[in-house]
Amino acid sequence: MKQVLIVGAGKGGTALFRLFKETKRMKICAIVDKNPNAPAMKLAEEMNVHTSTEWKNWIHHDIDIVINVTGEEDLFEEMIALFPRKTIIIPGTVANIMYELIHEKTNLTNEVKVQANRLELILNHMNDGMIVVNKNEQVQLLNRRAEQILGKKEKEHKGKHVKELLKTSRLPHVLRSQRTELNQKTILDNDKKVIASRIPIINKTGDLVGAFAVFKDITEVVQLAEENTDLNEIKTMLEAIIKSSDEAISVVDEQGKGLIINPAYTRITGLTEEEVIGKPATVDISEGESVHLKVLKTRRAVRGVHMKVGPSKKDVIVNVAPIIVQGKMKGSVGVLHDVSELQAVTKELKRARQIIRNLEERYTFDDIIGHSPEMKLALEQAKVGAKTPAIVLLRGETGTGKELFAHAIHHESDRKYNKFIRVNCAALSEPNLDKELFGSVEEDVGQLTKKKGLFEEANNGTIFLDEIGELSLSIQEKLLHVLRDKQVIPVGSTDPTPVDVRIITGTNINLEKAVMNNKFREDLYYQMNKLPISIPSLRERKEDIPILVQHIIEQLNEEYGKNVRGISEEALDKLRRYDWPGNVRELANVISHSMIFIGNIEEQIEASHLPELQTNKATIHQDNEQVEEPLKLQEALDRYEKRYLEKVYQQCNKNKTKTAKALQISVRNLYYKLEKYQIE
Repeated sequence: MKQVLIVGAGKGGTALFRLFKETKRMKICAIVDKNPNAPAMKLAEEMNVHTSTEWKNWIHHDIDIVINVTGEEDLFEEMIALFPRKTIIIPGTVANIMYELIHEKTNLTNEVKVQANRLELILNHMNDGMIVVNKNEQVQLLNRRAEQILGKKEKEHKGKHVKELLKTSRLPHVLRSQRTELNQKTILDNDKKVIASRIPIINKTGDLVGAFAVFKDITEVVQLAEENTDLNEIKTMLEAIIKSSDEAISVVDEQGKGLIINPAYTRITGLTEEEVIGKPATVDISEGESVHLKVLKTRRAVRGVHMKVGPSKKDVIVNVAPIIVQGKMKGSVGVLHDVSELQAVTKELKRARQIIRNLEERYTFDDIIGHSPEMKLALEQAKVGAKTPAIVLLRGETGTGKELFAHAIHHESDRKYNKFIRVNCAALSEPNLDKELFGSVEEDVGQLTKKKGLFEEANNGTIFLDEIGELSLSIQEKLLHVLRDKQVIPVGSTDPTPVDVRIITGTNINLEKAVMNNKFREDLYYQMNKLPISIPSLRERKEDIPILVQHIIEQLNEEYGKNVRGISEEALDKLRRYDWPGNVRELANVISHSMIFIGNIEEQIEASHLPELQTNKATIHQDNEQVEEPLKLQEALDRYEKRYLEKVYQQCNKNKTKTAKALQISVRNLYYKLEKYQIE
C-alpha cells in the first residue's frame, strides 16, 4: 500500500483526500496546510488522519508519494531536493489531472488515444528522449531527442544490445522485474544528468514484449513534469477499465474519427478495431444518423437514441456524451445497449414473475378481503367446509371470488399438499370437456393410448368445477357416477379408474330453476347442495370497497413499479355509487386502469384517474324500464323481481308474514325467494 502525503488542504486537496480515502492501494499518512482551518484539515481530523502546518516535518517519514496542491510551483524543486529519491513528487496540476482522469474517464480516454494515434509525431518532436527495447534487450527505437542527449545515432545502434548504447541503462532490470520506475535521477555515460522513467511493455494477453525509457535534462523537469508524470500508467489503467467493461463503448476524436472500441462493442456490432479505428463515426451505422457527430456539433449529451448498427443491423439504444478538456472539444464517448438483450431480460423477468405468480396461487382465507357481515358469514361457512370432505357448492355472481374461495378451502384442507385443478365447465364444448374431465383411450398406429383426465390428475387433491350449471345432462350423469362410485370411465373405454378427489363446485345461475326446467339433474343437485355457500356481490357489501381498493393498490404497486399509497375520499365516493355488475374482478380492473395512467410521482388515486363507470352488461332502469341492451327474458324478470321484493320487504320492516301477505304468496315461497336472491 502506497503512503501518500497531501500538501494543500483547499478545494483540490479536499477532492484528492476523498479520492484516496476510497482507494485501497493508497493510504493518506497526513495532510498539510498552513491554514489549520482549511476544509481538508477538518475533514482529516474527523477521519483520524494526521494533520500538520509544515510539510518539512514529514521529510524523514516513509512516504511513497507527495502531492503538492498548494498552487506554489517553486515548491516542486524544493520538495525534490529534500525528499528521498524514492519518493515521487507530484505537483498539484498533475494531481488535478489524475483526479479528473480517474473520475472523468470519458474526457481522458480521448487524450490517451490522441497520444497513441500521434505517437510517431510525438516521438520525433517531443522534448524527452526515448529508448525502446524488445524482451531480448535489443534497441528498437531511439527518437531524435534521445540522439541529441546521448550523442548517438539510432541507425548505428538499432538491433544492438542496449548496454552498447548506454552502459548505465536499467532497462534490462525493468524487463526482469516487470516493474515501473518513475522519475529517477540518472547520470549518463556522457555525464549528463537526467530524470528518467522506465516502464515494461505488456501486451493484451499479459505477455512481456519489451520496455521503454523516457528521460529529460534535469533542468526541464519542472516545466514538463505535468505532461509525463504517470501518463503511461494512467493510460494503461483507463484502457484496462474500458476493455474490461461489459458495456459497449465507442470513442471518437474531435473530427469524428474512431479512437477506441472495446470487446463488448465488437460483440454487439460485429466490427473490429481495424474496421473502426481511424474511420468516420458513421462506419458502424446501418440505419439512423450518427449520434457522435450530433454531440460534436452541439457539445451536448444525447441519450436513448434507437438505431441499427453493424452488418447484422443490430438494434441498439445509444447514449453519447462530449469529451471537453479545458473548454475545448476533444471528442465524444458513446455507450451502446443491445435492445435484443434488454428484451430477453424483460421476457425472462416476465416469465419469472409468472412462475412466482403460479407458485403463489395457493390462496388462504387471509387473502379474502372483507369485513361485512355477509362476507364474514361466507368465510365461516367456507372454513367449516374446509374441514369436512363434503362437496361444497359456491354460489355467487361472476367476479365475486368463487375461485379464490375454492383455493382457500383446498389450502385449509388435509389435501393442501396435493394438486388443485380448476375447470371452467362453460369454456369447452361437450366432447372436449368429456375427455378433459374423464380422460380418453384412443388408438394410435395400432396401439391404444390413454390420456389422463383432470379427475385423475387431481387424484388425492381437489378439483374445482366452476360454472357447473353449464354442464350437459350427459356429462352430469357421468359426474354423478364419479360422486357415487369414486371412479371414472375414460372416453373410449369400459374400464373404470378409481379416484379420490375432493370436489368443489361453483355456479352463478339459479340451479333450482334449472332443475325445474329439466336442465339440471335433480339427483346431482342434491348431491352438490349439501354445503352451499353464498358469496355476496360487491354491491351487497360496499362497506368493503375501501379495504379492497387498498389491497389491490398494494398488489399492483410492485407489478407496475408505482408508489401509490391510497385513494382519495372523492374517488371512493365515486366507487361506492357504482353497482359493480362485474363485482371485485371489475373493481380490480378499474384500479388497475387508474394506476397504469397515474403519474410516477403521484401517490394517490383521484376521482379524475378513474375511468367512466358504465356497466357492460344490460341494465334495466326502474324509473322508465328502458332497456340499454337486450337480456334473456328470464334474467330480466329475475332482476326486476329481486328489486321489487327488496322494496316491499323494506316497507314491511322485514316482517316476513306481512311481506308474504302483501305479495299474496305463501310464507314458504317467500323464504325460498329471499334465499334465492340472498336478501336478509
